Amino acid sequence: MSLRRRTLLKVIVLGDSGVGKTSLMNQYVHKKFSQQYKATIGADFVTKELQIDDRLVTLQIWDTAGQERFQSLGVAFYRGADCCVLVYDVNVMKSFDTLDNWHDEFLRQANPPDPRTFPFILLGNKIDIDGGNSRVVSEKKAREWCASKENIPYFETSAREDYNVDAAFLCIAKTALANEHEQDIYFQGIPETVVETEQRGGCAC
Repeated sequence: MSLRRRTLLKVIVLGDSGVGKTSLMNQYVHKKFSQQYKATIGADFVTKELQIDDRLVTLQIWDTAGQERFQSLGVAFYRGADCCVLVYDVNVMKSFDTLDNWHDEFLRQANPPDPRTFPFILLGNKIDIDGGNSRVVSEKKAREWCASKENIPYFETSAREDYNVDAAFLCIAKTALANEHEQDIYFQGIPETVVETEQRGGCAC
């Protein structure tokens, strides 16, 4: 068959406000980094196409607000997710301490068939700050946390320096793909000439 199969994967990015969720996504999709901080209101998503083996994969990456007051939006966004990315700031202990809450909240809202095997990935962001001198969460501590959660993958990243961002999202895509279920959406029979141009921003609402 000359037409390649296209798969849509829904990825949810969670973590405290200000840890760099939006910056990581913008760096990955648009190769841009902004110094201006603008809190995400509610949720937004970006898409990125990539090829893994013989499959065209469209990653739909959802950026959710870290503020408590938006957490009630969770159910609609979490349902149908193929992978959950947890992000914390290696320079802020509180953002690491709340990872358990984000992890448990996601499982409660998304209600996956088997919570123990649902794919999570942890990103320790902002490792470039102050040359690493202001860091408070060690890599060892982060890896121990991952080990306690069924050995989820861990990446240390810098959205500003574009360090490890592509590698982390490639792992995210592969992990989500490995976990995909039959009820996932397939775009069958799309000619290869019809490749969407990269979407800018999220929804147009």
